Parts: sequence; structure tokens; C-alpha cells
Amino acid sequence: MDAHAWQVFAQSFDDILIPGLCMTIPLTIAAFSLCMVVALLLAMVQYAKVPGLRQFARFYIWIFRGTPLLVQLFIVYYGLPRVGIVIHEVVAAIAVIGLNYAAYCAETIRAALESVPVGQVEAGYCTGLSYIQIMRRIVLPQAMKTAFPPLSNSLISMLKDTSLAANITVMEMLQKTKQIVARTYEPLVLYIEVGLIYLAFSTILTWLQGRGERRLSTHRVKRRRNENADA
Repeated sequence: MDAHAWQVFAQSFDDILIPGLCMTIPLTIAAFSLCMVVALLLAMVQYAKVPGLRQFARFYIWIFRGTPLLVQLFIVYYGLPRVGIVIHEVVAAIAVIGLNYAAYCAETIRAALESVPVGQVEAGYCTGLSYIQIMRRIVLPQAMKTAFPPLSNSLISMLKDTSLAANITVMEMLQKTKQIVARTYEPLVLYIEVGLIYLAFSTILTWLQGRGERRLSTHRVKRRRNENADA
């Protein structure tokens, strides 16, 4: 790279990083929060085999997993105004990204719920616990520990997919980078720069995921030791 490219790289760093801190990360947190609420409800409905609602959950998952996230963003932000429904670009991004990822995370949580031995549920009923108490005290804690690694991977993927929100004019990192590219005519250096910032964010999340997994692993070892001591 020539001197001008390096100068652009240095001068644009803050201009790209600030939207990342002020928009990309909050957007990811909001979308993932929505994702987890919807995913847990979808997984619980399927696990409990609730008639009607179970079929709705399968239909929801089929639709959101079978169509591209970018197409969903376009339908909500550009398509719905044609029928009188206008949604702010940030709200549209949070809703679509969260609901899209909920379809994938619901299957992760459902599989984790089904991995809990049925005998533990039956033992809960034998001790007089209700279904809600069994789910809250026995099934969900174990299932969420099993689901933690894949859900963490979904969070990292979601962070990167927030870049698609640039296509509906959300002023996140990629959108800001596009504006700087249009002004400086340095696409290579600027897109590498925004890629490095995404890499830094993802690396931090990966590090936090590793710490979480080690903590859960330590907790499992301690619990097994206590169970063996009681036996």
C-alpha cells in the first residue's frame, strides 16, 4: 500500500470503530436477546408436543431457515411499506436478524432439551414437582449448559451478519466504511480494516465463549465428585 492508503487506514479507524461500538454491538445484543426469547418458546412448544403450536413452530422454522436473511430484510424494510407498514431501519434489523436466528437456535435448544434423560423428568414427578418446576429446576439448567457452545457460535455469526443491515441503510460499521470508500476511493484498505475490526470483536466473543465453557466444565466435574461422595 502507498502512503495515501496508510493515511486513510489510520484516519478512518475511529470513524469505523465508533459505529461498531455504538451500533453493531448494541444491534447484536438486542437481536440476540430477541432470538433467545423466541427460540426458547419455540423449543419448549416442540419439546412439550403442544398440538397446533408445535406445527406452527415447525412452520416458522421452515420459513426462516429456508429463505435468505437478506431477502427477509428487504421484505420487511422495503416491502412492507407497500402495504402501509413502515418500520425504522434499526428496528427492522433487530427484528429480522433476531427472528431469523431464533429458527436455528430453537433447534439447538430443542436438541439440548431432548438430551436430558427422561428418567430425570419422571423422578421429578415422583417427588411431587409440577411440569413447570421440573423444566425450571431440572431440564432447562442441564439443557442450556449443553446448548451453550452452539448458541455462542450463533452469537458470533450474528455479530458478523449485522453487516447485512447496511443494505437497509443502518449506519453500522460496513455502511460507514462504504461512505468512506466513496469519498477516498480506497476500497481495499478500508474493507480490510473493517474486516479486522469484525475479527477483533469475534475474537473477544470466542475468548468469552472459551471461559464460559471451561467454567461449565469445572462445575460438571465438581458436581460429579459431590455425587460420588454422596454415593
